[in-house]
Amino acid sequence: METLNFKTNIQTSDDVAAVTQPINDFEQVDGWNLDTTAPDHLLTVQTTDTRIADQLQEAIRQAGFQATLVKR
Repeated sequence: METLNFKTNIQTSDDVAAVTQPINDFEQVDGWNLDTTAPDHLLTVQTTDTRIADQLQEAIRQAGFQATLVKR
């Protein structure tokens, strides 16, 4: 299992709801957490394949938000 961390601009529960389905659609995602109280609104994704980082960023962008990979 690998971890991907993203800085995001996701701030509210409505924002989290908007990205939930796009993230859950990835078969390689085993779990994820979004800390909206952290300064960087950190999204942590547990995955079996870190190569999906760019695809996750694009899915979040299409949901109307930004995500920047900070750690693989």
